[in-house]
Amino acid sequence: MQVDHHDLHHDFPEFADAIHALKAGNAHFARLYGSYHRLTGKVEDLEENDMPVADFTIEDMKKQRVKLKDELYHMLLAFRAGQQAARA
Repeated sequence: MQVDHHDLHHDFPEFADAIHALKAGNAHFARLYGSYHRLTGKVEDLEENDMPVADFTIEDMKKQRVKLKDELYHMLLAFRAGQQAARA
């Protein structure tokens, strides 16, 4: 089965430096990033190996992943805005 990969670096290449900086300097971001990365790995493993799992289980995992990704994205935007304000 062809599986789309949802790594943050792949989805948001323009935030590569911000992802690195926040992972190193923001404990909350680092925890969310770790949770997102683990959950993404589980979902992709289930899909790649066509493992038997209830539809609602995989859908719930995907919903959790979207929620984490949204929160991470907003933190990346805020970090970028803070950097831009510091330069002004």
